[in-house]
Amino acid sequence: MRWAGFLGCLLLIASYGFQRSFQIGLQVPLHFDSEEKSEKVLRIATFNVALSAQQPNGLKHRLRSTSDLQLQNIAAILQKIRPSIVLLNEFDFDESGESVGLLQSNYLQRPQHELKPISYPYVYVAPSNTGIPSGFDLDRDGKLDSPGDALGFGNFPGQYAFVLLSQFELEREKIRTFQKFLWRDLPGALLPDHPDRLGQGDWYSKDELAILRLSSKNHVDIPVSVHGHRLHLLLSHPTPPVFDGPENRNGRRNHDEIRLWSDYLSGEEHANYLIDDAGKSGGLHPEDLFVVLGDLNADPVDGDSYNQAIHQLLEHVRVHPAVWLDDRVPHSEGGKFQKPRNPPHKGNPAEDTAAWGLRVDYVLPARELEILRSGVFWPNPNETEATWLKPSSDHRLVWVDLKLP
Repeated sequence: MRWAGFLGCLLLIASYGFQRSFQIGLQVPLHFDSEEKSEKVLRIATFNVALSAQQPNGLKHRLRSTSDLQLQNIAAILQKIRPSIVLLNEFDFDESGESVGLLQSNYLQRPQHELKPISYPYVYVAPSNTGIPSGFDLDRDGKLDSPGDALGFGNFPGQYAFVLLSQFELEREKIRTFQKFLWRDLPGALLPDHPDRLGQGDWYSKDELAILRLSSKNHVDIPVSVHGHRLHLLLSHPTPPVFDGPENRNGRRNHDEIRLWSDYLSGEEHANYLIDDAGKSGGLHPEDLFVVLGDLNADPVDGDSYNQAIHQLLEHVRVHPAVWLDDRVPHSEGGKFQKPRNPPHKGNPAEDTAAWGLRVDYVLPARELEILRSGVFWPNPNETEATWLKPSSDHRLVWVDLKLP
């Protein structure tokens, strides 16, 4: 449960050279050979890798080594599960593209625990609101430069960003981002109330609301070409609904960040208020295929999320109902052995995706896509692979195998 990113540019890295295209985002084709996949079957995963550093360029320095135990175990998990597409949350933004290149060359392309290397020809690093100074005391701690005063929580620009790795080509010209969309412009926004005043939605001043963005990191729609189909990958990492006060500003923001995707799925007309960073309005076309993925920081029954926030997506008419209704909900053997930090635990522990006992990481496909298999990488404590977990992340990788129409 951390935070992400920094405003960036789009950088296309060709083999043995750079060709820069300064647009929102960073797509990096690295020209590795894609692995053969079963026709029309696609494994998609999300993994909060908890790699964000405490100083700028800290992650880049770590990635220059080939012997970092956490990075080795993260790479081993990816080599074991072998997703065709994976979103990595909490990977610090690096506009040069060097960090993601080092992740591939120094870890993913090297055998870990005697596993087969894996490569991703296409990479997209999303710009983010975290760490960008707001100029206001947003958290009311008497300071203007604390992490809670940034447009999204962060100690420095670029911290806690996210990156998409894909073995299928990204349709770069059709990518949409909603990084700059203001929270106040969401109809019926759950703006926090100041506990010492009688008004509603008055925690933030008018001047603060004029610059405060809804997304704590970014909301990105990336179309990808898969076996003759266009699949929209809807990426985000909403703020955790904790670390605030009675105003519940983080819980309310988490709810509305999740709502953005819910409205986006409801169609172009329903979401006509949504204006992306390029000035285009509206939501997803009703016939478009999609997968929502990321650390959404909201559990269906446990935890501190506001008004069951994740159900806005789980119960959405366009989302496949199996992601919360039957045995195709991603689950694990190891999750059953955890000791939740905040009992009582109402949910099924086998479905949890975080070490503290919550389901917060999701891969949510459109109902038109057939779910073949799914899982959470959380081995039984008696298995050798369980030793990879502690020095990797406090989150678990979640994967779903899909069959396209």
